[in-house]
Amino acid sequence: MRSILILNGPNLNLLGTRQPEVYGHETLEMVENACMAHAQKSGVIATCLQSNHEGVLLDAIHAARGVHAGIVLNAGAYTHTSIALMDAIFSVEIPTVEVHLSNIHAREDFRHTSYIARAALGQICGFGSQGYIMAMDALMQKFAQLEGAS
Repeated sequence: MRSILILNGPNLNLLGTRQPEVYGHETLEMVENACMAHAQKSGVIATCLQSNHEGVLLDAIHAARGVHAGIVLNAGAYTHTSIALMDAIFSVEIPTVEVHLSNIHAREDFRHTSYIARAALGQICGFGSQGYIMAMDALMQKFAQLEGAS
């Protein structure tokens, strides 16, 4: 059975209370529960992890190798600053989809740059928590393509 790591970065533990006009009213627990339910319905396993610490996120990406077939990553503010996360994704060679609750391209200029995008299959932003489900679906489609090619 395929497994997907749902990885959330800094400040996402404050979802539901942090700038709800930007990030919505759903809590991280609600987002994770929706991901788990979608995974179960889709026949995959989902594992969720959130950390405010870049090193923990790096370690999770490294540990995903050989365990998870894909990663859904909302790196939060590290999206715009972390070459280390980009390098980790390149290094483990696990299909990764970048997710953001808000449309980062409609916000401040510094949010328009994503180091993660260079290493990701694609980027989904601006669809709120539905973006996580869209990212999971994109990964499952990629899994099917890879299985069809082998």
